[in-house]
Amino acid sequence: MLPTPMAEPALRDGEAYYRRLLRVVEGQRLPLALVDLDRLETNAQALQLRSGRLPIRLGTKSIRCVEILRHVQAMSAQFRGLFCYSAREAAWLHQQGFDDLLVGYPTLEADDFAAAARAVRSGATLTLMIDEADQALALAQAARTLGVRFRVALDLDMSSDLPGLWFGVRRSPLRDAQAALAVAACIREQAGALQLVGAMGYEAQLAGLQDRAPGSPLRNQLLRALKRHSQRELGRRRRQIVQALREAGHDIGLVNGGGTGSLEATAADTCITEATAGSGLYSPTLFDHFGHFHHLPAAFFALPVVRRPAPGLATCTGGGYIASGPAGADRLPSPFLPSGMRLLGDEGAGEVQTPVKLPPGFTPGLGAPLFFRHAKAGEMMERFDRLLLFRGDQAVATTPTYRGQGQNFF
Repeated sequence: MLPTPMAEPALRDGEAYYRRLLRVVEGQRLPLALVDLDRLETNAQALQLRSGRLPIRLGTKSIRCVEILRHVQAMSAQFRGLFCYSAREAAWLHQQGFDDLLVGYPTLEADDFAAAARAVRSGATLTLMIDEADQALALAQAARTLGVRFRVALDLDMSSDLPGLWFGVRRSPLRDAQAALAVAACIREQAGALQLVGAMGYEAQLAGLQDRAPGSPLRNQLLRALKRHSQRELGRRRRQIVQALREAGHDIGLVNGGGTGSLEATAADTCITEATAGSGLYSPTLFDHFGHFHHLPAAFFALPVVRRPAPGLATCTGGGYIASGPAGADRLPSPFLPSGMRLLGDEGAGEVQTPVKLPPGFTPGLGAPLFFRHAKAGEMMERFDRLLLFRGDQAVATTPTYRGQGQNFF
């Protein structure tokens, strides 16, 4: 089945919001990406409440807009630091005035090493992620060549290995204290080039899997049971690893965890010092159906109607903004407003045109905007050079995305 518009308990009056969006984009060039600042701020406050005691490190890959990063950090001191997806990205963000930069993925490219070294020499607090000894050795060699000392953190695997089922993602080989201590010992041997300062244990299976998806009661029930089991098991394992590292004399001051879908579970783990979140600010469709929270859709894109091939149908320019992950209908963009639109099963969302089935009684004019939501958060920004920011029914600013600033890190 193709995605259908979400039930809108938070909207209450979807048609009123549609009319508001029409006023916001009037006179704008389409296609266009837009962000509702009022909703974004409401979502940011909800993330703060859900994370409880923990400071929140903003996940940049889920935002990909410098102005949005600045705006959210300025809202509260609880938003501290950035969780970056590329060392080169982190170095560029330091040039934009950001600091306390944690790179969540391994760095092996020479130009990434060089960019990170330049940032460190210019005063950046930048931490790189590793999960095996060979990565540490490559990083240490680069540090010596470039004349710097790199801060590093260990990426701990937080997946649950159940009989006949791997519940989680394939990231790190560091699943227990023994494995983590072995890599930490390698880092200690490179003390002049590397400094171990922290660890990350990201519970992806808790943070990213919807457990109240409509039409799947048995799957939802199974997922909730698996999540409960996994939360208990990985929490124990994460605490054991961090304790073992500290008992071995490693100064582990930073322990990062979490994501938009698992902030409550992360905050309950006493060894965690900070949580990461980002997607919840925009609230894409893959976060519509969690049982324990609901954020407001805040990021949309508008496509213009350019064809009306038959009664009840309209074809828009662009729209084929497919999300990463396992290929399936939930990775397609979802028609949002006006309510009642749906994609066509034999076409989906196309690279240069997207046909939609219209709600009864609605016939848009040529050039009229139809509004869609992306399945994921930051990936939508890779399709647009700029974001239109608005409050109420008034556009307040246009700001570039990473792409609009000529930045493409992968």
